[in-house]
Amino acid sequence: MKKTLAVCAAAAAVAGLISAAGPAAATAGCKPQLKVLGTLGPADPRDHDDDGVRDLGTGDVAVGQSAWKPVYWKGTRVHAVPLPAGITSGEVLAVNSSGLMVGTYRDDAAATSRAFSYRIGDAAVTTLPEGESAGWREMDVNDAGYIVMDEDNGRGGLVWRDGVVVRRLALPPGSRPEAHVTYVTAINNRGDVLGTAEENYEVPETGQQVDRWYPVVWPADGGPAKTLGPVGDSLNMQYVQDIDESGRVVGHWFHGPWYEYRPMVWDAPYEEPGGSPGLLGSFPYGTFEAISRTTDVAVGTAKYHPDNPTLPDQAQLWTGSGPVRALPRLAPGGASAAEAVTDDDRAGGSAVDAKGVRQSVVWTCATKQAYLP
Repeated sequence: MKKTLAVCAAAAAVAGLISAAGPAAATAGCKPQLKVLGTLGPADPRDHDDDGVRDLGTGDVAVGQSAWKPVYWKGTRVHAVPLPAGITSGEVLAVNSSGLMVGTYRDDAAATSRAFSYRIGDAAVTTLPEGESAGWREMDVNDAGYIVMDEDNGRGGLVWRDGVVVRRLALPPGSRPEAHVTYVTAINNRGDVLGTAEENYEVPETGQQVDRWYPVVWPADGGPAKTLGPVGDSLNMQYVQDIDESGRVVGHWFHGPWYEYRPMVWDAPYEEPGGSPGLLGSFPYGTFEAISRTTDVAVGTAKYHPDNPTLPDQAQLWTGSGPVRALPRLAPGGASAAEAVTDDDRAGGSAVDAKGVRQSVVWTCATKQAYLP
């Protein structure tokens, strides 16, 4: 599993092949489809800007947001997550194999967002202690029930289990006092936690302002956090989004002033800087948002600059070797995005239909549907 990108680049020469035994086995006998999921809101594009699948559970379970509310789907049927009285918005960000969901809801009266967990059948969400922030945060949950999230205001990262904080994530050895955890984005079943740290300080002798932004992995064994290279800054940031069971990390570089994205991959033990498997067709930019647990498949979105949108965004898939491929659009010229992928070869995200409405969608047998533009 721990392939280097040099190996991946060599495999790219065989561009017509999908060399992933895992996905091939997982899709045996399945039917490729692009399923449109139910919605809580009216068919008005202005009410669907953030609709979409954020994660996929066992069988036909999906979770995400619809009409600004946290939801889950069984098959294509949508179900609202019951929120506290007076709360009207939020999203489910992740779900594990046993159906434990995690997400955030917006408390407009307090002008904060709060982290919650939820299981199907519960009368209400469980608000997690210390999971309060000024804005929306990232979260994840593994199959053992460990929940991760970054704290607001640079206080660090939290790990919960059974509604109790069981670990606080320390920065890598040698981090400066000004350093803080910016995001905590993922945890695998082994217990490795993924996130990003930032530090800003002034060099007293020169007055130079230094800004450093770097991905971090906290090993499951509780050992020191590891920094993933290369180190960026506030204009050139690495967003690490997901980690699989081997420790492979996916994400993207974001060059802020130019709105440039490039998909990135890091392999354990992270002794080499991350590299990129390339871009989708003529698209100049792209992201990776998720990776399957054990089958190497990563998904994300291919992009153009918003000031020069030659093509609308398109969901993309990479099998861990060879070229990046496109996932089918819901309608010709309709934008799409992929944010979740599973070992049984489902991908989830959103796609714009022929009426211009953004819909929550699931691609089944995703690797069978992926194609070279």
